Amino acid sequence: MGNGAKAGPAAGAAPSQSKAPHPVLEQLAGFYPHLFGAVFRPLKRGIFQDLLAAHPDVFERDALKVALGLHTRSTRYLQSVAAGDKRHDLQGEPVEDMAPEHVHHALLEVYRRRKARSTEDLLPKLRNRMIAAFEASGLTREAYTELVHGRDDAANALLEEAFAEWSARNAKDEALLRAFEASGQTLEAFADMYGMVARTVGQQLERARRRQAAQAQAAAAATTEPAQ
Repeated sequence: MGNGAKAGPAAGAAPSQSKAPHPVLEQLAGFYPHLFGAVFRPLKRGIFQDLLAAHPDVFERDALKVALGLHTRSTRYLQSVAAGDKRHDLQGEPVEDMAPEHVHHALLEVYRRRKARSTEDLLPKLRNRMIAAFEASGLTREAYTELVHGRDDAANALLEEAFAEWSARNAKDEALLRAFEASGQTLEAFADMYGMVARTVGQQLERARRRQAAQAQAAAAATTEPAQ
C-alpha cells in the first residue's frame, strides 16, 4: 500500500505538514463533493470511464488513473467499503452492492493500518465487524469462506476466530430462546429473573428467531428444488 512510516521529528521540532492532496483529487472533490468530499462513498465499477466521458477536456487519462488509485487505497475510502456501503455513480446514487469479498478485505486492511498506530486491542471489534459483514452477505458459512479465503494464513485464522465467536453466540442465543419460551414469562420478568438487561435479552432473542426463520426458509427451499 506504499504507506511506510518514517521516524518522527526530533524533540521540539515542529510537526511536518500533511502531504498535499493530488491536484486531480481536489478537482474531483470540487465536481463531486458527495463522493470525494468530507464523506467518501464507494465508487461504481467503470467510474474511470464515466469521469473521462463527463469531463473530456478536464482530466488527463494517466493523471486521473493515478488519482483514483490513491483515492481508493486511502484509509477513508477503505472505511466506506468496510462499512458495506453500496457503490455510487457520479450523481451520488447507490447503484450496486459491494461484493462481500471486497468488504471483508477492506475490514482487514483497515484493521492492519489501525493496529500499527494503536495500543488498543482491536481484535474484538474486528471480529464483530467480520461477523456483521458475513451475516449481511446472506451467504452460508461455506460459500462465504470460499469467497473470501486467501493466501494470508493470518487473515484466514482471523476469519475462523470470527466464525467460532459467531457459532458460540448463536448457541447462547438459541439456548436463551428455548429458556424464554419455556418460562412463560414476559421479556422484562425473564430478564430480571436472570439478572440480565431486558434490551440485551430482546436482541439475543430476535437474533435467534431470525436465524431459526432463515434455517426454516433454507430447508423449505431445498425441498422444493427440482431434481437435477
